[in-house]
Amino acid sequence: MVKAIRVHKVGGPEVLQWEDITLPQPGPGEVLVTNRAIGLNFIDTYFRTGLYAVPQLPFVPGNEGAGEVLAVGPNVTEFKVGDRVAYVATLGSYAEERIVAVNSVVALPDAVTYEAAASMMLKGMTAEYLLHRTYKVKPGDIILVHAAAGGTGLILCQWGKALGATVIGTVGSKEKATLAKAHGADHTILYREENFPARVKEITGGKLCAVVYDGVGKDTFLPSLDCLSPFGVLASFGNASGAVEPFNLGLLGPKGSLYVTRPTLFTHIAKRETMIEMAANLFGAVASGAVTVPVNATFALQDAANAHRALESRGTTGSTVLIP
Repeated sequence: MVKAIRVHKVGGPEVLQWEDITLPQPGPGEVLVTNRAIGLNFIDTYFRTGLYAVPQLPFVPGNEGAGEVLAVGPNVTEFKVGDRVAYVATLGSYAEERIVAVNSVVALPDAVTYEAAASMMLKGMTAEYLLHRTYKVKPGDIILVHAAAGGTGLILCQWGKALGATVIGTVGSKEKATLAKAHGADHTILYREENFPARVKEITGGKLCAVVYDGVGKDTFLPSLDCLSPFGVLASFGNASGAVEPFNLGLLGPKGSLYVTRPTLFTHIAKRETMIEMAANLFGAVASGAVTVPVNATFALQDAANAHRALESRGTTGSTVLIP
């Protein structure tokens, strides 16, 4: 018997219930992990509210964590009991222990803490595919990062800068602007006070951006198109302000033959070899110092409801982790 957060009906943060659950022994191709730290992400709120469908009720939220292997299932040779690991997987992380498929687990280098790993498996691997696969950032590119002071945003700013790009970040306050600039943003735009497409045009001298990384969604999607240079890419990877509404595809032509994509992490990590390659790239960037993962808040796992309230109020910066 272990403790976990379970959701019996979708709704507000109050539906997150602290309960006992029973886990089976790990099966073939599975490991049992004791969580030392668990990542908090906006996608957790999408499942909690019902924006994203869940396979069944009740369910345990959470997609990432880090800890040690407690047991291995039959035929598992890649990991052994006691190994330090991190994972990004389907639902089930908000628990003291969880069963994880080996294909979703990577070995955790000693140089990376559990808290950092838990806060960057989803956000950091997302930044990896956005910067290296969705649009491969190269020296001299101008990139726009929405929510630049958020968990994924701070990683995108740092890594984008390390790749030689000029980084513009949108933020909600002067404090967040200071944080984004400290993590690689060359320019910041206070989106509540300024017209961000007009400011992007001004900052770039009319050149605009090669790519916009947009985890905000509804509020920023259409104006972001006006921030792109011809053949530019809008990568919409999240819905913090709500789901993007249907739009007229014909807009993309006169605005510069633009590209729009809605990538997801789980498509990228479906192949084991790709996941290992992405994790190695991410851990290498962290080990080199090119990327640091600021864990700016921690909550006890049983206090997950308050963690969700803080996240949804835009009251958090950087990463937040839950500690069992």
